[in-house]
Amino acid sequence: MSHEFPVPVPDDAAGFISEPDRPTGALATLARIIGEHGADRVALVTSFGAESVVLLHLVSRIDRALPVLFVDTEMLFAETLAYQTDVADRLGLRDVRRIRPDAATLATRDTDGTLHRSDHDACCALRKTAPLDAALIGFDAWLTGRKRIQGGARADLPECEIDAAGRLKVNPLALWTKSDTRDYMDRYDLPRHPLVSKGYPSIGCAPCTTPVAAGEDERAGRWRGSAKTECGIHIDTDGRIHRRTREQAA
Repeated sequence: MSHEFPVPVPDDAAGFISEPDRPTGALATLARIIGEHGADRVALVTSFGAESVVLLHLVSRIDRALPVLFVDTEMLFAETLAYQTDVADRLGLRDVRRIRPDAATLATRDTDGTLHRSDHDACCALRKTAPLDAALIGFDAWLTGRKRIQGGARADLPECEIDAAGRLKVNPLALWTKSDTRDYMDRYDLPRHPLVSKGYPSIGCAPCTTPVAAGEDERAGRWRGSAKTECGIHIDTDGRIHRRTREQAA
């Protein structure tokens, strides 16, 4: 199967895409989306979590100046903040934008930083969803690193969908397996998040993330003890996950 890239792609891209254990052809998808919309109109949204480096590396192979929106809730692990700096430096990312909650709003709605104890959803909306929604204004498309193997609401994740604001939302790793991710990280000697080796396969805010025991779902440590499974940035305003293809939105 051949691929046409509308933007420059490294020489080893064709070999990578043709490999049978790379089911989504992620690099081809990224090149196509960036080529269609322009690098200044596409944003990669990331928390610099356990496997974020894979998508960041893929994008760096196409355009290191692509905007990277790093959602900093101001409740992240210190290890995550250090990892973000390390990965950005190693990959040569030239436009990492640190997205933070509005200070004035925090002062009135989460004065002592304990909102997460009484209302997970309100805390996520305040510290993550609202800041990201504002940061995405002006972009035509955004990229996420979500995968079907993460289970729950992600089990039937499509490669491309339309978000509630009508933007294209691309999940180029949707069909990747654990071995795909591990092999890619090994192949390019990508740095691991330091908390992964301490039992954190999924990493969010420090107060709401715990280690995961053997045999548990990898996201079991997120909001442990509650029914919550998503932070909110992938959920529409009515509380449900709506997915529309580009054809359905036309």
